[in-house]
Formats: sequence, structure tokens, C-alpha cells
Amino acid sequence: MGDSILYAVSEGVATITLNRPDVLNSFTRDMGEAFRGALARAAADPDVRAVLLTGAGRGFCAGQDLAAVLPVGDGPMPDIGAVVIAVFNPIVRAIRALEKPVICAVNGVAAGAGANLAFACDLTIAAEEASFVESFAKLGLIPDTSGTFFVPRLVGHQRATGMFFLAEKIPAARAKEWGLIWDVVPLAQLHQTAHKLAVTLAAQATRGFGLTKRAINHSLGATLDAQLDYEAELMSEAGRTTDYEEGVRAFLEKRKPYYTGR
Repeated sequence: MGDSILYAVSEGVATITLNRPDVLNSFTRDMGEAFRGALARAAADPDVRAVLLTGAGRGFCAGQDLAAVLPVGDGPMPDIGAVVIAVFNPIVRAIRALEKPVICAVNGVAAGAGANLAFACDLTIAAEEASFVESFAKLGLIPDTSGTFFVPRLVGHQRATGMFFLAEKIPAARAKEWGLIWDVVPLAQLHQTAHKLAVTLAAQATRGFGLTKRAINHSLGATLDAQLDYEAELMSEAGRTTDYEEGVRAFLEKRKPYYTGR
């Protein structure tokens, strides 16, 4: 997997750490490939029932490593759209398709694709010192990594447009106030808080979480009638899981349920 992505499993949680702290964990193609490999590994491992994403060092992720997309000599500028297709789009698709909770712990600045990566996760917790910035306008680019999809839905048209046009840093507290992230905690408590949340979710009926995530994804492009039908379809699937049977039995027997994610 290489040194740019660290992977460890504990208590049913796969922790994936972006590990290029000297460049604020900015992405290269190789790092993107390693990250997708880590997500695929977590998806395929039945013992992994939640994923925790974080960054090493003082920042979470500065997006694309611009030094990696400079022209060679007097050659033309590389096609940045091709970089998006090769590196960032597959990552967002993998996170949204992963039918296990994906928790993001933002330890510092999250800029450009790094910010949008955090917004694409299921639950994001940030340190008080963290900030988010849609930095694309400073380079004459447009927001990528699902930014134009999720951010307007999270904060509304005006706030999203302001974030994109002005490229101002959004402090963690404001990000929580606007609904961009789930919670804010002191930096010293960030990893413990995020890992505890991931462990708590990993011990629950994670098959139901996966189906809920599938329903959320579907809702983003569905009519009300289509979503109602889809909810009924997924409810039938959830009702056939071992976890549902265990939940009902535990309720009737007045005991704590033991879920297996099946």
C-alpha cells in the first residue's frame, strides 16, 4: 500500500491515515490508488464494520499535490480534468458505495479536494483548530471531488456559492453551525472521540447502516414517489438480515442485542 496511506484495524474499525504530512497530505496518483486500495480492503473484510479516515501531521488534506501536475519542460499544462477522473472521482464513488459507516476526523486544514473528501463521508468530526477552504477559485478552477454536489445540499445555494467564489477559510465551529460536519472537539480529543464513535457504530446493526447509506445515496437523485418505493424495497431486505432478527429477539427478551453485521 506504500507509505502515503497507512492502514490498521482495531475493534472492528479500519483506520486509514493520509500520510504525506510534509505536504499536508496532498494527493498524487499513486496515493489515490493506494487510498482506493485501502477502501476496497475495508469493504471486503467482514471483520471491518466501520472506517475511520484521518490525516497525519498538522493538516488533514490539501487536495491535489500541485507539484505533481506541473508541465514537463516547455510542454503543455496537464489535463487537470483527467487527474480528477483518475484520482478523486473513484475515491468519492468508493466512499459512497462502501456500505459501512465512514467517519472522518479532520485534524487540521482541509483544502480543495481535501475539504470535499471530508464532506463526502458519512460523519465528519473536526478539531477546534481545523478549517475548510474551497480553494479552487484561487487557481481559476472549479470545485471537484463532489464539492458542487454535496456542499449546496449541505448548506444551500448562497453559502455554497460564497464558499466557492470567495475561497475563504471556514472555521470548524462555523462548519458545524452550517451543517457541513457533525461535530467539533478539542484537538487532543479528536482521535479518541472519532475512534470511539467508529467503534460504537461498528458494534451495531451495520447491515442496516449500509442499507440506510444506500437509501441516502438514492435520495439525492430521486422523486418522492421513487424514494418511497425504494425505502420499501430496502426495508424488505433489512427485514431479512440476521441483525434484524437479533434486534427483535433482544427486545422481546429484554437484553442487549449482539449484532454481527449480517
